[in-house]
Amino acid sequence: MEKVTYTEAKKELETIVSAIESGELDVDALTEKVKRASELIAFCKQKLTRTDKELQKILDDIA
Repeated sequence: MEKVTYTEAKKELETIVSAIESGELDVDALTEKVKRASELIAFCKQKLTRTDKELQKILDDIA
């Protein structure tokens, strides 16, 4: 996946969810949007996990 920030990924995910919920996507577009959403979800989950570990390390170091 190209360089993207967590905020950008979250915003794109929100856009995809809105498009899916609107029901206006054709089957081909829906497939691509769901595929992209799964990539973005994986990226966000990884980013949150990494951030949590970094914060925990910082907190452990100062305790």
